[in-house]
Amino acid sequence: MEKLNANVAIQVLPSVLEDEEIVRIVDAVIDYIKSTGVEYYVGPCETSMEGDYEELMEIVKQCQYIAIEAGAPSVMSYVKITYKPEGEKLTIERKTAKHHQHDLAKSMKNKTA
Repeated sequence: MEKLNANVAIQVLPSVLEDEEIVRIVDAVIDYIKSTGVEYYVGPCETSMEGDYEELMEIVKQCQYIAIEAGAPSVMSYVKITYKPEGEKLTIERKTAKHHQHDLAKSMKNKTA
């Protein structure tokens, strides 16, 4: 079973001017996060991940390299970390599900319309 002892949120800010370039570079970073297999949630300003602390820190480190490889001349990132080696953890699902029930209902309504 995967070790769950940390939640990390990362906001990657590539130093480019055009909105399309920002989105393209950030999308490359999100694609990398997806490829790692960790549980994640993409929000409008940051991406949250949960899993093993050491693995998440490696992903945070790699996000910088991915942004540069995607064309950013430099990158700033804001990172929030919750680390709890023992005891029950607050998962992304537990933190956010109640806030997205409206989104699910709206989505289901649009599919039947």
